[in-house]
Amino acid sequence: MATKHAASRSRRSERGFSLLEATVVVAVVAIIGASALPSFTDLIDARRLDSAASRLAADLQLARSEAIARNRALRLSVGSGADATCWAVHTGGASDCSCGAAGIACVNGALAIQSVVLPTAERIAVTGNVGSIVFDPLHGTSTPTATLSVNDVRGRAVRHVVNVLGRVRSCSPAGTVAGYPVC
Repeated sequence: MATKHAASRSRRSERGFSLLEATVVVAVVAIIGASALPSFTDLIDARRLDSAASRLAADLQLARSEAIARNRALRLSVGSGADATCWAVHTGGASDCSCGAAGIACVNGALAIQSVVLPTAERIAVTGNVGSIVFDPLHGTSTPTATLSVNDVRGRAVRHVVNVLGRVRSCSPAGTVAGYPVC
């Protein structure tokens, strides 16, 4: 009988994890997590870049089609503030709408139809070789032609080239972004 109690007592003491075993498991999980964090951050940045680039291409098409549908010239303007970059599809003059972290502000009766603000904290920015593109309501053409670029902090970029007919061609310089042809 004494051996039965001793055997059951030793089985009970073997149940569960010791503090040392739990510490080793936590350390291994922390090391694996720390090694995966940079690639996870890179994946998030890549998705943000692709999302912003797709949205800009869609908004360029929106500006063109809405100009024709409303029979009114519309603009897509690119701007930057101290803590954000943005673009807006709007009526009015090129300087009638400006951007900031709080959003798009329009003056002189200009109306923002669509806008996107990219806060600096998101590590994505939009730039262009022009500040504003006008889409003609009669033919859907654009003036001037432009190249707009969505960039991330890692140096990857997606460029949208808008030709005189208002059509958009998207590409990635040096093929840095998957899914886009090389510029």
